Amino acid sequence: MTRALVLIDLMPRIIDLDLAPHRGAEVLDRCRRLAAVFRAAGAPVVQVRVERPGVAEQPPGSDFADGLVEAGDVVVVKRTVGAFHGTDLHDQLRRRGVDTVVIAGLVTTMGVESTARAASDHGYELEFVADAMSAFAADEHDFTVERIFPRFGAVRVTDDYPDADAVRR
Repeated sequence: MTRALVLIDLMPRIIDLDLAPHRGAEVLDRCRRLAAVFRAAGAPVVQVRVERPGVAEQPPGSDFADGLVEAGDVVVVKRTVGAFHGTDLHDQLRRRGVDTVVIAGLVTTMGVESTARAASDHGYELEFVADAMSAFAADEHDFTVERIFPRFGAVRVTDDYPDADAVRR
C-alpha cells in the first residue's frame, strides 16, 4: 500500500473562518503533524489550495499557511470545490504509485468531501483524518464523518499516524 497525504485548502482566509468542531488553527496544527510523519515515511504530501477563477486578484490570505509547504511536496491549485477536476492531481498520484489517499484539511463538507468522492471515482482507497478537518457547523462535520465517509473508506484520527511505520503499514 502506498499512501499519500492530501491536505485541502489550508489557507489563512479559510483557517480564520468560524469553523466547528475544531478551530482552523487546530486543524492546521494536526495537518502539520501529519505532513511531518508522511514526509518521514517518504510518502507523498499533496498541498491543495483554491483560486477563484475569473478574478484579477485573489483575496488576501489565499496562499498556503506560512511554513506549510516544504520542498518535495506536490502543490495543486484547483479552481473548483474538489481537487481532481481540472488539475493534474490524479496524474501526480499515479506517477508516485499511490493507491491510498489520506485526506485532511478544510472544509469537511466542501473541499474535503468533494475531493474524497472524486478520489473514490478514480479508484483510490480512502482514509479520513476526522480531527484534522472541520466544517462550518459541528453537526455538518459530525454527520459527514459518521455517516458519509465510512461508506467511502476508513475514518481515523491524527494519533493513528504516530510515526513513519504507521504510514508504511
